[in-house]
Amino acid sequence: MTTTAQDIPAPAEKDNLHARNLHRGRYDFKSLATASPELAAFVTVNEYGNEAIDFVDPVAVKALNRALLFHYYGIKEWDVPAQYLCPPIPGRADYLHYLADLLAESNGGVIPRGKTVRVLDVGVGANCIYPLIGNRTYGWQFVGTDIDGVALNNAQGVLAANRLGDAVELRLQKSRTAIFAGVTQADELFDLTLCNPPFHASLAEARHGSQRKWKNLGKENDKHKNPVLNFGGQGMELCCDGGEAAFVKRIIEESISGHSNCLWFTTLISKSSSLPHVYRALKYSGAQENRTIAMSQGQKKSRILAWTFMDKTQQREWWLAREK
Repeated sequence: MTTTAQDIPAPAEKDNLHARNLHRGRYDFKSLATASPELAAFVTVNEYGNEAIDFVDPVAVKALNRALLFHYYGIKEWDVPAQYLCPPIPGRADYLHYLADLLAESNGGVIPRGKTVRVLDVGVGANCIYPLIGNRTYGWQFVGTDIDGVALNNAQGVLAANRLGDAVELRLQKSRTAIFAGVTQADELFDLTLCNPPFHASLAEARHGSQRKWKNLGKENDKHKNPVLNFGGQGMELCCDGGEAAFVKRIIEESISGHSNCLWFTTLISKSSSLPHVYRALKYSGAQENRTIAMSQGQKKSRILAWTFMDKTQQREWWLAREK
């Protein structure tokens, strides 16, 4: 019998994470270090007597991610190039679990699993985190797009190491302004799109945000470290003209022409100040329904914005047609 991620019991509840999230408890560093011995070198006992790592050390965070991915999802040889985004695994998993709930609503309350479910990841990145967790948890098939060839090459290496090439297809987006155009076919169907958009309007804004995080962590006196580099992320991963509001508005605009090719379009929204702008865009898009799903992990609050151009009847018919 094969044990999958959903079969592993979750730790004690913590941090308002989704009920199915495997990372709801404190990190069990002993078990994680057993699964991935390199992590042990970064584990120390903090002032409260708890085992921890230095979360502003990118090497330590990368080692933690490797251990989490191997221990919970069976992913091996995961890595990202220096200075590329090293994502927080619990929050990324939360996004996927909430999307599974969204799909279940129009599928008789049952989460659709397996390779018949197709998901488009806009900006898959070098870490390829959503396809890795989504496939191992729900068996979904993914198409991941990105404008960065280096990122895609790295992601392809991780997929090859884990024999996931048949489950995840990577595509280069050659246009820096297009979202779906150029990487999807006119007759191609997706049950979901997801995106973790660049949040900032400039690198200066990204740097200010990272410095604020360092202050909250009590690290503002670590002058020898660069907070932007320690939190990770290339320029195109962190910022774009107009910030996340402008990026999401582009997603909404392009989703209109593909309204019959996808059941639910979704994206993360980091800043509450972006919501009025994207709500305005949705109002004029012709979307039949939209949702804002709150997410939080510790002090960090975020939300998922989801919209569909299909009414309730069409949503049910979508699944009937997909089963044929």
